Amino acid sequence: MDMMDALIAGGWLMIPLLGCSLLATVIIIERLWTLRAKRIAPYGLGQEVCSLVARGQVNLYWLEGHSPLGGVLAAGLRNARLGHEQVRARLQEAATAVIHDMERFLSPLGTIAAITPLIGLLGTVVGMIEVFAVIVSADGAGRTAELAGGISRALVTTAAGLTVAIPALMFHRYFQRRVEDITVRMEEQAGQVVEFLAHYRGELGFSEQREAERPSAEARGS
Repeated sequence: MDMMDALIAGGWLMIPLLGCSLLATVIIIERLWTLRAKRIAPYGLGQEVCSLVARGQVNLYWLEGHSPLGGVLAAGLRNARLGHEQVRARLQEAATAVIHDMERFLSPLGTIAAITPLIGLLGTVVGMIEVFAVIVSADGAGRTAELAGGISRALVTTAAGLTVAIPALMFHRYFQRRVEDITVRMEEQAGQVVEFLAHYRGELGFSEQREAERPSAEARGS
């Protein structure tokens, strides 16, 4: 039985299973690309920000565009003059938004992993009902080959459901763990900045000039 025969044999319930398979594939590819630790929370950014603060060279617009972690740190630095409690509060709010973005599409992926075996089981039950309808018919006892083939086809939907659910569940757990690891990395680097600000006694000076504005400003000066 090739792939097309299996799709036909599984009946109409193979359509939602195929749709779930395509959706899960798209989500997995998108999350693999998006949930890259070096894109979200690159190593060394917290230490670099501390060095820039000490030299008075922090450009908050540059920091926001650097990475999601940079946006979190920029939110905290904008409130650095209001006290450490305000810095921590703003860091927490910004980090919550980043974590929410990292968890995007994980709930649909988990739902696919949960419902596809049930859809497959439903297809098997429907197929078995049809098989037993043949058995109770007048000439059902003499159609053993047809009955065996019917049972085989009824199990196709269960196999298809498990084929979709197993990788979806594996990647769902994997992405959850990756989000946790990236969150810990963000907390560590944000903690470095908070600790630095707590002991820093110099003047805090931040630039909020957009990169695109610099050439025009220089041209006006010349």
